[in-house]
Amino acid sequence: MSDTMQALVYDKSAMPWDKTRGLVRTEVPRPVLNEAANPFDAEDVIVKILFAGFCGSDRGIWNRTAFKGMIFDSLKKEDATVRVIGHELVGEVVEVGSRAAARFGLRPKDVVSAESHVICGTCHQCMIGQTHICARDTIIGISRDGCFAEYVKLPARVLWPTDKRKIHLKVAAVQEPFGNAVHCCQAADLRGKTVGVFGCGTIGLFVIMIAKALGATRVIGVEPNPKNQEMARRLGADEIIPVDLTRAPKHGHAADKKVVKAVREAARGIGVDVALEMAGFNSSVNNAIQSTRRGGEVVLFGLKQGSFQIQAFDRVIVNGLKLHTVIGRRIFDTWFITRNLLEDKSNGIHDHILETILAGGEDTCVHIDDFTPKMFEQKLADWPKLVIEF
Repeated sequence: MSDTMQALVYDKSAMPWDKTRGLVRTEVPRPVLNEAANPFDAEDVIVKILFAGFCGSDRGIWNRTAFKGMIFDSLKKEDATVRVIGHELVGEVVEVGSRAAARFGLRPKDVVSAESHVICGTCHQCMIGQTHICARDTIIGISRDGCFAEYVKLPARVLWPTDKRKIHLKVAAVQEPFGNAVHCCQAADLRGKTVGVFGCGTIGLFVIMIAKALGATRVIGVEPNPKNQEMARRLGADEIIPVDLTRAPKHGHAADKKVVKAVREAARGIGVDVALEMAGFNSSVNNAIQSTRRGGEVVLFGLKQGSFQIQAFDRVIVNGLKLHTVIGRRIFDTWFITRNLLEDKSNGIHDHILETILAGGEDTCVHIDDFTPKMFEQKLADWPKLVIEF
C-alpha cells in the first residue's frame, strides 16, 4: 500500500487566506497506526473513505468566510501548514488499534460514519452529559485532519456503525448534517404545531422532512432560492414564502415586513408556533422572531460570525418567546434518532434525500479523480449538497 494518498486540502503556506479561495487536490501522507511510537493509536481506527459530504462549513472554508482561527491555531500546534478538510463521511474500517477492537468491537470491513466533534471526556460539560458542547473538543476537518481523503485516522469512540443494507452509502455520508436537523427538531415539541423553517438550504430541507415525521401539522418554508423553494415543496412544505434579496431593508439587520406578514397570515394570522432559523443572517433571525406567535419558540441554528442586532428586543420578552440555540448533535442520542428516521422507509425521508436533495446521486457526486476547483465551484452553485466519492 502506498505511503501517500489523494486529499482535498487547504495549505496556508501556498494559499493566503484573504487572497485565495477553494481547495486543492494533492498527495499527503497516508495515516498509520503505530502503537509503539504513539500509545494513543491503540484506541484509533483507520477508515477508508467511500463517500464524504461537502457541507456549509466546508463552503465557509472554500470561500474563506469561516474557521480561519480554528484552522490556523490547530496547524500552529501541529507545526504544520496543510489541513485535510471534510467531516461528513461514510467509510470502511481497514485497521483497528488494539484497545479499539476490544472496547468498541470494531473489525476491518465494518461500515461506519462519524461524529465530527471529538470530545475530551473530562471537561465540566462532558462530565455532566453535555458532550456536544465540550470545552476542549476538536473538529474533524477543521482542527484536525478530515475525511476529504482516501483514508482518515479517527478515535474509535466517535465512529457510528452503519448498515449499508438499510441506508444507501451516499445517504449514509450525510448522517452528520442530518443529525444537526434532528437536534434542531428536538429543541421544541413539534407535535401538532405550525412550524416555520427560515432558510431551506440542505439542513433546512432536512428539517422540513423531520418536522413532519415528528408530528408537525403545517410547515412553512422561507427561502430566496427558487430551486430550493421547489425542493422544499417536494419534501413536504405546505407553503413557501419567497424572500426577495433585492428588496433589502433600510437597516441590514432588520426583518422583512412582507415576509413576516406572509408567514403570520399562513399561520392562522397569529404566527408560527415554532420558528427554526437555519440561514444565520441577521435579518433572517429577526424574520424568525417576528414571525413567531406570542408564547412560541424560536430555534436558532444558522451561524454567521460577528455581532447581531435583535430588533425590538423588548417584544421578545413581552411576547413570552422561548429562544433555543442548537450546536452539533447530542452524542449519541441524536444519532439513534437519525438512524431510526433514515432506516424507516415509511416516512420517505431516506428516498427523498437520495432522489431530491442529491438528485439521484449522479450530478451531485464528484469522484476525487475528477476534482478541479473550477468544476467543483460550479456544482456548488448548482446544488445545495454535494458528495465526494473516493
